[in-house]
Amino acid sequence: MVTMNSKAISLFSSTLLLLLLIVLLPLLSCATSPESHDQKKSAFEFLKHLQGCHHGEKVKGIHDLKKYLEHFGYLSYSHSKNHTHANDDDFDELLESAVKTYQRNYHLNATGTLDAQTVSKMMMPRCGVSDIINGTNWMHLGKKRHDHRRGLFHTISHYTFFQGMPKWSASQYHLTYGFLQGTPTEAIGPVARAFRTWAAKTHFTFSQAQTLANANIKIGFYRRDHGDRSPFDGAGGTLAHAFAPTDGRFHYDADEQWSVGARPGAFDLETVALHEIGHLLGLGHSSVEGAIMYSSISQGVTKGLHADDIQGIKALYNT
Repeated sequence: MVTMNSKAISLFSSTLLLLLLIVLLPLLSCATSPESHDQKKSAFEFLKHLQGCHHGEKVKGIHDLKKYLEHFGYLSYSHSKNHTHANDDDFDELLESAVKTYQRNYHLNATGTLDAQTVSKMMMPRCGVSDIINGTNWMHLGKKRHDHRRGLFHTISHYTFFQGMPKWSASQYHLTYGFLQGTPTEAIGPVARAFRTWAAKTHFTFSQAQTLANANIKIGFYRRDHGDRSPFDGAGGTLAHAFAPTDGRFHYDADEQWSVGARPGAFDLETVALHEIGHLLGLGHSSVEGAIMYSSISQGVTKGLHADDIQGIKALYNT
């Protein structure tokens, strides 16, 4: 009888322990989930809670919006009488003006208010190259076509260039490229195809250099601050960047999920290469959403060259 009671108590204890584990394990996992979730957030996630902000307000996080717009060339407090507001959370007149410029560049209502459409556009993963460089803004100057049936104007172009219109000289129309140490093997094919695509539509030819030291263009993968004064920001923010002619540097953000072709949850290596090669040749960002030189790209999609991209490169090199 004692033995039976001992067995019953032992069985009851085991059952109780199992029930406690079933209840507690989800709680324990929840306790650690916020940290892992935060790590997966986009670098532009902070913009969500600023939706609806406008001139005259003071909201925690507006200083991050100022940094965002400064990074992409829309805002500078350096020579402004409002320079004391550079690091605060005041939605001042200079910030309102910068938001309006951003909205005009991306064909949004230029209200200066962070409405839902503006926040959605700002949160898209994008190229790290500024839209406006040293105050030169050509994106909003797109050529327009009038739709007589609807009474609307549609922007049909505008490619842009870097300030001063830097380009490769006529003696450098054949460019070589090489891959820096640490470049994933699967990236080499997509990048080579992107060079071939540009070659087919321009006067340029490209080949892989026999030695990296002699390459005109050097391609690599980096994380965060990597010494070029244009640090990456982790997954989901800036995807890649490249420099104007004749610098030749082209960097992918190694923290992103990359793919060969369209794959849900990842960015296509070849599509991003097409965009960054455009920068290497001298093109800035386009205000035409279908253009490869449009600043942002979504996961799981591929894009090719657009008429706007071809027009832009021909205009730059007079070909």
